[in-house]
Amino acid sequence: KEWQKSVQSLLRTLQRPRYVAMGLLPEFQQKDARHAFIVNHQLPPYDKEEWKSLDKEEKLKIYEDAMAADPAPMVEELNARLVDLDDIVYCEHYCTEGGLSLDDIDLWARLRSVSIIRDVQWPDGLRRYMDNMSELADIPLYDELAM
Repeated sequence: KEWQKSVQSLLRTLQRPRYVAMGLLPEFQQKDARHAFIVNHQLPPYDKEEWKSLDKEEKLKIYEDAMAADPAPMVEELNARLVDLDDIVYCEHYCTEGGLSLDDIDLWARLRSVSIIRDVQWPDGLRRYMDNMSELADIPLYDELAM
C-alpha cells in the first residue's frame, strides 16, 4: 500500500489519459463515456475539489495536454519505482508471504493499468507475477494496447 501511495500521482498522470485517448478499451469506445471519465477523474496536480471547479472543456484540454507531453521522464521514474516494488513482492505467485490474498487483487489491478504505458520496463520477477496473475484471473494485460 505504501508503494501504491508513493506512485499515485505518477500513475494517474500516465494512465488516465491513455485509457481514454483512443477509445481502445471497450468501456471507452463512446465519446460520451470518455468525457464522463475525464470529467470525474482528476489529473495531478488537481485535487477532487479543484477538479470539480473546472469546466468540461478545461478538463478535456488538460487530458489532451497530458497525452501530448513527452512521457519519457515519468516512464523512467516509473521504471525505477517498479524495481523498488520488485524487491517488495514476495514471489511470482503472490505479493505477500501469506499467499494469495486481497492484496494481490488490489496490486495486480493497479499494475495491470501500468501495462497500458509504452516503454515500461518490468523487472523479471514482477513481470512473472503479472503474467501469473493474468493467467490465474484469465484477464489479459494491456501490453498490446500500450501507448
